[in-house]
Amino acid sequence: MASPTMAATSVHLHSTTGRLSLCSAPTRGGRRRFAAVRASASEAMATEKLGIRVERNPPESRLSELGVRQWPKWGCDKSKFPWTYSAKETCYLLQGKVKVYPDGAGAGGEEDFVEIAAGDLVVFPKGMSCTWDVAEAVDKHYLFE
Repeated sequence: MASPTMAATSVHLHSTTGRLSLCSAPTRGGRRRFAAVRASASEAMATEKLGIRVERNPPESRLSELGVRQWPKWGCDKSKFPWTYSAKETCYLLQGKVKVYPDGAGAGGEEDFVEIAAGDLVVFPKGMSCTWDVAEAVDKHYLFE
């Protein structure tokens, strides 16, 4: 009986489909074993830092699924201000660039903020207090839960 494990000799990631293919060396009978895994492109692009989840450039299908274009809009000019989230907020930035500094994250170094920009789908947790440092005017859709 053949072993279910496979030693991969080639790996290929299809950037358009998110499909990862693995192909083994030929077995004694000259046959190759093949496996493929499909991952959601939006999930692969999501990161979480300092409690803030950022999904960079999600596909339009993801935005439609969430109903983002029907959410209210908010915007602000270049500025710096404190903010506390009384509820979980999900937002989609249409334009702008912001550094968000969660309270208690550190002394203001490179690891102490999350940068968000146009095209980002962002989730802020309920109860988070932070400072928004808006470098470029913001226009966003938002939803409080």
